[in-house]
This record gives sequence, C-alpha cells and structure tokens, in this order.
Amino acid sequence: MLGCECFCWHDKHSDYDEFTPLPQPQPFSLPSPIPDWPPGQGFATGKINLGELEVVKITKFEGVWSCDSLHGKAKGPTFYKPVGIPDGFFCLGYYCQPNDQPLRGYVLVAREREGSTPEVYRDYDSDSDFPALKKPVNYSLIWSSELDRNGCGFFWLPNAPMGYKAMGILVTDTPEEPDDDEVRCVREDLTETCEIKDTIHVAGAHPFQVWNTRPCKRGMCCKGVSVGTFFCSTYFVSENEELEIACLKNLDPTLHAMPDLSQIHALINHYGATVFFHPDEDCLPSSVQWFFKNGALLYEDGELKGKSIDYRGSNLPSGGTNDGAFWIDLPGDNNGRDNVKKGNLESAELYVHVKPAVGGTFTDIVMWIFCPFNGPANLKIGLMNIQMNKLGQHVSDWEHFTLRISNFTGELWQVYFSQHSGGEWVDAFDLEYIEGNKPIVYSSRHGHASFPHPGTYLQGSVKLGIGIRNDAARSKYFVDSSTRYKIIAAEYLGDGVVTEPCWLNYMREWGPTIVYDSRSELDRIINMLPFFVRFSVENIFDLFPTELYGEEGPTGPKEKDNWEGDERF
Repeated sequence: MLGCECFCWHDKHSDYDEFTPLPQPQPFSLPSPIPDWPPGQGFATGKINLGELEVVKITKFEGVWSCDSLHGKAKGPTFYKPVGIPDGFFCLGYYCQPNDQPLRGYVLVAREREGSTPEVYRDYDSDSDFPALKKPVNYSLIWSSELDRNGCGFFWLPNAPMGYKAMGILVTDTPEEPDDDEVRCVREDLTETCEIKDTIHVAGAHPFQVWNTRPCKRGMCCKGVSVGTFFCSTYFVSENEELEIACLKNLDPTLHAMPDLSQIHALINHYGATVFFHPDEDCLPSSVQWFFKNGALLYEDGELKGKSIDYRGSNLPSGGTNDGAFWIDLPGDNNGRDNVKKGNLESAELYVHVKPAVGGTFTDIVMWIFCPFNGPANLKIGLMNIQMNKLGQHVSDWEHFTLRISNFTGELWQVYFSQHSGGEWVDAFDLEYIEGNKPIVYSSRHGHASFPHPGTYLQGSVKLGIGIRNDAARSKYFVDSSTRYKIIAAEYLGDGVVTEPCWLNYMREWGPTIVYDSRSELDRIINMLPFFVRFSVENIFDLFPTELYGEEGPTGPKEKDNWEGDERF
C-alpha cells in the first residue's frame, strides 16, 4: 500500500477529536424554481431509455471520505455513495467532487429495460442472450491511504465478467472488499469508451490522481452517455487514453428524451441569457436581415463589383465548401460602411441551434449572435494599453454561447462561453443571473468573446501582463435572448419542423480577406519597450492567432466545428 503523508483523510465515522471535520459542500439549486414544462414525449420525466437499459439520475449522496491538505492550501475532494436509488435500479459507481464548490453532481443508476411495459419505447432489441447488467466477479484495490488510526480510504475497481465493463470506482473506509451486490457492470456492447477530463485531486508526492470522465466521442451524432463517476490511478494517464472504466451508450434511435418544439420555446423563455455589451462598444450586433438590407454585398472571385444580397439571403450560393470563390463585404460607399459597422441593436436577435448532447441525455441550446464588424484589438503590455488601428478587425463576427440542459429534469446544468478560438464551460452555480434563472453573458469590447463575469480578460500571458485585452462590463446595450431569438435548426426533430434560413447554408466567408503589414506596427511597439522585456513580448506576439495579422471574414455557424461536434474544451 502507498502512504498518504501530506493529506489528512476524514472518515464520517471517525472518533478522533484531533481531526477537525471538513466543512461539507452544500447542495446547489437555481435561483428560482423550475417550471412545469409543456407535456411531451420523454423530456424531463426523470428517466431515460437507452435501448436495453433505463437510467435515472441520482443527485443525493452520502459522504464516504473527504481529504484536505494539512496546511489548508490545497482543495481536496469528497467521495460520495449515491443514496435513494429506486427499487430495481443498480449503482454503477460512486461520485467525487472538490470540497470548494457546492454539491452539484450526479451519477446514473440503471436497470434492464422491460420490453413488455407499455410506457417503455421498443425501438431497440438486442441480439444478445446475456443480461445487460451483471455483478462484478470481485474487486481490485487501486490505492489506499495509510494512517495510524482507525479507518483509511480504500479505492476499488470492479473486475467485470468476460464481455462486461465496469462503470466506476467504489470507495470504502475499511479494508474489506466491497460486496459484489454493491455495483453492477454493463454488457460491453452497451458501452462506449471514456477518457479523463478535469483533475480533481493529486495526492501529494505519491502518484495517486483522481479525475472526472467524459465520453471519448462527443457531438450531436455521438452515443456516449456519461455515468457521472470518477476514475483514479497510481500511474500516469494521458487525456486520450482509453480507461479501465467505460461510459454508457444510447441505442434508442428516437432520442425520446429530447424536448419537442413547444418545450424548446419554454426552455429558451425560462433560461435565455441576457447578453451585455461593453459601455464603449461601437461595433454592436444586428440581425442578419438588417445587415443584408443595409447594403451588404456578395463578391465573386474574378468580379470587381459586388451584388446586393436579398434580405433573406436567397441569392447567396448554397452548400459547397469554403473555397474562396465568394465572400461578403460591407457597402461600397463610406457612409454606408460606417453605418453598418456600428450595427443595429434594435434589430439584433439570437439564432438558435438545438441539438442532442452526451448521447441525448442533455440538450445543447446553442445561441449565435451576429455582429457586422469586429473592431480593432486593444493591446496590453504591463501598464501600457495601446489601441491598434487595424490589428484584429474584420468584417462580420459570429460568436456563440451554449446552454446545456439536463433531459432528466429540464434543469440548466452548464453554460459554454465561446472565446475566440476556444472557450470554457461554467457550471450553473458559478453564473450570474438576472430575472430568475436567466444567466448573464458579457460580450467583450470589439472582439465579442463571451464571459461569465465582468472584468478584463487577457489573451496572452497573464503572468507577464502582455496580450490582447478583452474588456467585459454591463451597460445599457444588451439583448435578451429569452424573447429575441429565432430557432434556425433542430435536426433531431425531423424534416419540416424547423425551416432553416437561406443564409445558414452559405458556406463561404462573411468578410473579405485582406493581408496587411501589421507586424511592422508590432515591431515598432516592441522597439519602444525596455530591452529586458522585448524578448518575452516578441515571443508572446508569435503566439497570437494569425487572424489578428490581417482581415479574414469568418464562416457562418454551420461551418464551425461545434455545429455537429462538441464545444472546444
């Protein structure tokens, strides 16, 4: 066994007064109650059919072990056993989370589907004669803490029968191997591979680490379902390495737990974010129709003169690839260009793509916002702030954020904030809200990246204070997406339910490509700096996205990786 020299482990049954109990995380709930959603098929019913299995989400837990550093500097995790499992359902693994955040997680419990039950969907029939769930053969001890007192932490991997996979790890406070009835393994054809995601805990000098997990393949057509369990190991695990535990697979082709159209509208009305723009923003959003009506032009390679675009985009080339044959530009006259660059907040609306996530156990409501122009960047070097003339500007800007909704309950779970070439998922407990359960999204000045809180975010080196500034603040300029939105796609609903606008299938660039010598401007700035910081600044400039060094119009939402895939994180 490996010792745990740097960490104190706290047993819920401990009688040792010298070990002060750690404060347990308190459960989180949204600011306002969740409404009764319009009736539908299987959305927000508490259970989801995955084909041969039926699963329920458990959010009530009993703490088994907590750990923290002796010096109180490192955040430690608590390991939980799910409680309140409905009759007939079986545990698949335990839950773990850091102690410095509210208790808000889940694990799935499962039972074999009863095909003869009228309320159960019957689109999937297995060819296997083996049961979907089986008890483990026995357990392997992965790691244990070692302290000279009653009780240690013991981490167990279920050893699955041949043809089955373990779904999660168990934790006990005694060295006795868990009972084989404590957990179930799942038949291999009902599972997908999973990978580690965030590191929850590293045990001091010893190579014991704990991670949460997610399906390896993610996107609206992928079937992997996260069980909500954790993985731990005493050896190095790479991000893309297949683990000894698996996730579930949704084999129900109907995706019956996804919301119907009326439920989508109800979700947006209840959770639609308010997007605040910076007080000094002079490149505001508009509707796509306003952009077209106010003089946007379509150019074709080899043609000197642009053509007016129908307000619906019906004369835009549809389909194909981004081959450089066409692009959109601002009006030809200076007054028209200046007017369109400013945008038109009164016409602005959010364009909504609704799609399955995590194997249809969640719904992603992706909200796209269009700005006719992306303003120049603001460069920060230490205490210096330099407003660039051209660096970072381009015609048209498509940005988005994503509301991730649990299909078990209809509860807002996370929000994704897109930030230039990346972004971040933020849990519901770390959001700002307005008018009940509507989160706030802060759009950065000129660049329109999305952030969960106001402030200055640096794209570069935070440590050195060098990079592109992203300033986000609340102002009188905002768009309420709960009322000002248009659903442009929801493929899972079938043909004819949602009509896609013509402009959505324009796959080319929404702005011209213009290359200019911005590097000379950056070199001039470098030469103004003290010699001892020039090298660091120049290295950071080399890491800036190439689009900062010239104007290149973005492609539309359907050309983005996250249209079919998962968000970048």
